[in-house]
Amino acid sequence: MTDADEVDRIVDDWMRERPDLDFAPLQVLSRVARLAKHLDRARREAFARSELEASEFDVLSALRRAGAPYRLSPKQLLQQTLVSSGTMTNRIDRLVERGLVSRQTDPNDGRGILVEMSQAGLTRVDAAITRLVDAESVLLRSLPAAEQKRLADLLRKLSLGFD
Repeated sequence: MTDADEVDRIVDDWMRERPDLDFAPLQVLSRVARLAKHLDRARREAFARSELEASEFDVLSALRRAGAPYRLSPKQLLQQTLVSSGTMTNRIDRLVERGLVSRQTDPNDGRGILVEMSQAGLTRVDAAITRLVDAESVLLRSLPAAEQKRLADLLRKLSLGFD
């Protein structure tokens, strides 16, 4: 091992105290947990610089990924953000108040509504995603592109067991 990190030190201590246990999972998942904290901080900063909360970004990014005219039903937003309907209603209300989205009558179903992103919402989400990608690139800068791809492939394989 070339460089030891805090996880190495923790695992070494545990191995000394509990040599009967296999600490391989800690080697991986403790690092994932620590990296998640750095990622969370980078995301909060990227969103804050675009004057968005993470929850607002979730809704706006779902609308942005839908493509022009950046419009989805509340049900489609629920499916993409995995929150309760009450939570989604609150998020949409806040975004409407801020002028980042509006509610429109569904032209195909007069009883339904669609949530449509405004130009201000588009500007904010585009700025936020640019800042996010830049921040995440900084977090990965110590890995060459081939290693980033390998890591992404391994994490995908691991996450498929949970999705």
